[in-house]
Amino acid sequence: MPKTIDYYHFVISPWSYLAIGRFNEIVGRHGATVNYKPIDVMSTFLDMGGTPLPKRHPARLRYRMDELKRWSSFLGVPMNLQPAHFPADAALASRMVLAAGNLDLDAGTLSDAVLTAVWAGEENIADPGTLVALADRCGLDGAGLLATAETDSLGEQFTAVTAEAHTADVFGSPTYVVDGEIFWGQDRLEFLDRALAA
Repeated sequence: MPKTIDYYHFVISPWSYLAIGRFNEIVGRHGATVNYKPIDVMSTFLDMGGTPLPKRHPARLRYRMDELKRWSSFLGVPMNLQPAHFPADAALASRMVLAAGNLDLDAGTLSDAVLTAVWAGEENIADPGTLVALADRCGLDGAGLLATAETDSLGEQFTAVTAEAHTADVFGSPTYVVDGEIFWGQDRLEFLDRALAA
């Protein structure tokens, strides 16, 4: 029987971006259902013991950049290592992904498009007009999703999904949860694959 993946992620995470192709291939091969659950970056760092980029030691920042270069090259995934619009406020984009999921629309394609916009397209995902255009390119009603995302109820849902993630011990992006088992990081996709096959 196909399994369900709760996919918690920051829609601005470089590691979530690097995982797109492999994750989608794994999901398709297993016929899994994915619940796309974007969460808030800063509250996750603050509540779950992470360190925001500006507060990290230079050695950690250098190593992060080295790892992004290595993985981008290894996977053959084009990537702007210092994108023009990073960091950016990802709340509205996250709420649009949630809105798409609520309407049984293709939240996954929209999520992937937002990540790609940041890391390959040099687009500003904090800009409402950019988000509308991205959604439209995904075959969705961008203006309609934006209007829904801007409602108080979607703001409350975004907060609630983030709190749910923290309760489930999610502390970073990407995190995949299957039957209560957590797989954190794009370099854990092989283990996710095995869990879906079990």
